[in-house]
Amino acid sequence: MTKTDVEHFRCRIEDGIATISLDRPDRKNPLTFESYAEMRDWFRDLHYSDDVNAVVIVPNGGNFSSGGDVHEIIGPLTRMDMKHLLQFTRMTGDLVKAMVNCGKPIIAAVDGVCAGAGAIIAMASDLRIATPEAKTAFLFTRVGLAGCDMGACAILPRIIGQGRAAELLYFGRSMSAQEGHDWGYFNHVVEAGALEETAQEMAERIAAGPNFGHMMTKTMLAQEWSMSIEQAIEAEAQAQAICMQTGDFERAYNAFVKKEKPIFEGN
Repeated sequence: MTKTDVEHFRCRIEDGIATISLDRPDRKNPLTFESYAEMRDWFRDLHYSDDVNAVVIVPNGGNFSSGGDVHEIIGPLTRMDMKHLLQFTRMTGDLVKAMVNCGKPIIAAVDGVCAGAGAIIAMASDLRIATPEAKTAFLFTRVGLAGCDMGACAILPRIIGQGRAAELLYFGRSMSAQEGHDWGYFNHVVEAGALEETAQEMAERIAAGPNFGHMMTKTMLAQEWSMSIEQAIEAEAQAQAICMQTGDFERAYNAFVKKEKPIFEGN
């Protein structure tokens, strides 16, 4: 069973959907060393879970996340040696890897501030929706660092294109919700009052689907980044042959014959 008794973020699970959020709304939900590590471990464990079929990451108090906490992370980092700095940057990258490899589609519902590592968490999700008030900023260069943080230089260009990603990563400027939608970063922009409901509806559609097939889709979306076209086509042939052995494939066929809507069971 997937853990809900987490300490450093909020989590609830209902009808196969896990809804999580950072839980420091008074500070616009910054990340700490502890919340990084706990979220990394939670997503790692999710790979082996059968009670969650989709994840929704929601804002808290009108903001998604302001990124790494200035006082609890940025300050201590300035006093660390190289060994411990590398341990930290690898740990934050492991959160992204855990999200990519968890086998469950992730929907980020973005409102208000979505900056730094918060923007990375949204970026690493499979689908993103936003309110008109959402402001996304990969602001690493504004604190004297490189834009290549937690996979940003690999993932962001694949979503919005190399030139647009370069603009955001060099200047660290805020991307508006409309701009993000125009660039293909956000799938939808909805009013604040409809944000979480829309995200939940999307998650419900996913959770009701062929969840083994969704896992395989997510796996292939990640793995095919580094494949040639020939390798990708062969990998997809193998993946699809595996999916054809599932009960959901047979259920879909039988429902089609009977002119009924298929009821998937995830196996």
